[in-house]
Amino acid sequence: MGTVRLFKSLNHDQRNTFVACFLGWTLDAFDFFLLTFVIVPMAHDFSTSVADLGYAITITLAMRPVGAFIFGLLGDRFGRRLPLMIDIVFYSLMELLTAFSPNYTVLLVFRALYGIGMGGEWGLGASLTMESLPADSRGLFSGILQQGYMFGYLFAAAVYGIVFPIFGWRALFVVGALPALLVIYIRAKVPESPVWLRQKPTMNFWASLGEILKRDWLLFIYVILLMTAFNAMSHGTQDMYQTFLGEQRGLSVKAKSIIGIIYAVGAICGGILVGHLSQKFGRRRLIILSAVCGIILIPAWVFSPALSMLVAGGFLMQFMVQGAWGIVPVHLNELSPGEVRGTFPGFAYQLGNLFAANTAVVEARLADHFRNASGHPDYAKALALFSFVIFLAVIVLAAIGREERGKEF
Repeated sequence: MGTVRLFKSLNHDQRNTFVACFLGWTLDAFDFFLLTFVIVPMAHDFSTSVADLGYAITITLAMRPVGAFIFGLLGDRFGRRLPLMIDIVFYSLMELLTAFSPNYTVLLVFRALYGIGMGGEWGLGASLTMESLPADSRGLFSGILQQGYMFGYLFAAAVYGIVFPIFGWRALFVVGALPALLVIYIRAKVPESPVWLRQKPTMNFWASLGEILKRDWLLFIYVILLMTAFNAMSHGTQDMYQTFLGEQRGLSVKAKSIIGIIYAVGAICGGILVGHLSQKFGRRRLIILSAVCGIILIPAWVFSPALSMLVAGGFLMQFMVQGAWGIVPVHLNELSPGEVRGTFPGFAYQLGNLFAANTAVVEARLADHFRNASGHPDYAKALALFSFVIFLAVIVLAAIGREERGKEF
């Protein structure tokens, strides 16, 4: 009932803004996750290994800070709305071009360019949303907004199950060009951030940027470290999990698609619920609780002998991982200096992505190192060890940080 009340309390412009930014992040994530479902067939077509194909994920993540910086500066200088539209068109075009990659090298180029577009969307969308909503509703809508990421995963899992068996992997990336149509909705329905409009007449942008860097450099470093741990936690529990299900557990395309949908639903539920609860119980406290529960769930998540238990473990694991992530949009925007809210949260978030960009490759190498009794890569041990270490890092970093829950913009 509280959720319904908060949604009804939004005016027409606030609802349109939230819907547009949510869809922007959802479709951005959809485009990213398509590749994670088809690593093995793409590696086969390009005559390379699964680990080497993993660099296509790595380079996307590594280029996201570039996009966050470029589009974030544009957002602070010229408003959130126009750069957001340009960014959506750009990443949709790069997704389409991926479908026509003639070889592995060209694929990496297109995925690098796509990473620039992906990196730009989150910061602009999160700042536009948080600056447009009432302070008492931020926890809930932060959770929903961030779960656009898992709605994107859910969409990708469904499209993979439908399109790939009939048309192959290239058709997936053609479908991935559809987000460009969202620009029409933003152009017609979404107003500029009211906070940016109030700051615009009085702000000397470049002078303010220099002063903020001198004043808040320690905060910036802390947020980068926190986002590095968060991104390693997210990608460490997602990007190689489908490979684990197929290569180690021997599941079919259909089974992998269904399981992906199930744990994406768990992620969505967790992100919304934990994000909402953080409004009452605090951002850091809920992050720590989610990470502790994630550690407890590792055995069920990758070592369960029964398929039903494995599915339940996947659901609950993503509930906790994305539960913590549901707090990130509001937490970073509340910590951010107001003059650079278009740049600061997104750039720090994407720098964290850069430092965690090698997650899939590290897990693939670990799996090759461990090997199981039959001599095949042991993805279960690799995922378990990596995730355990990262959950501990999230707990420590959240515990030593600060929060500004309910801060007025």
